[in-house]
Amino acid sequence: MAESVTRVIHRCNDAKESENLDLSNCQLIQVPDAVYHLMRHTKLKSCDFSDNVITKILPEFPIKFNSITNLNLSHNQITKLPRECAELNNLEILDISYNSFMSLPHCLFKMPKLRSLKANDNYIMDIEVNDLTETPALECIDLERNPLARHIHDQLSRITKLVIVLSPQQTEDWEDLTI
Repeated sequence: MAESVTRVIHRCNDAKESENLDLSNCQLIQVPDAVYHLMRHTKLKSCDFSDNVITKILPEFPIKFNSITNLNLSHNQITKLPRECAELNNLEILDISYNSFMSLPHCLFKMPKLRSLKANDNYIMDIEVNDLTETPALECIDLERNPLARHIHDQLSRITKLVIVLSPQQTEDWEDLTI
């Protein structure tokens, strides 16, 4: 435990110079209040919280780190993002892959500069396709290895204004009339 705390403190100190906070693989269950305190005078460009056991992002996160352009939350246990994340006005790249999302967080559709979204390897079955296509700056979204409903998969595969990475649609045994 003490080793993890020391690692977090050292990485926060490194981020004061680099403006890139890397707290990946630190056994975090959430972003500690101490991180907000240590980083209060630093304008961060990126945050990496990948490979932890984070289950939720608190509403103060986007308020405290509102200048970031790159956020990596991959390989955690997150199921949703707070609506306040829509206030990440500079965020361009977001990685929420390998989490436990069942739908895309609605706040993503409101991020004005979000260009690239990795949401592969979740449990996403349904997507507000119209909201997705209306996301102001979105260029690319990775939705591979999600159990998308067939009609959603079909709608997404017809979109041409975005690069959408999808896994091939699998035919369920009950749909296969050749059996």
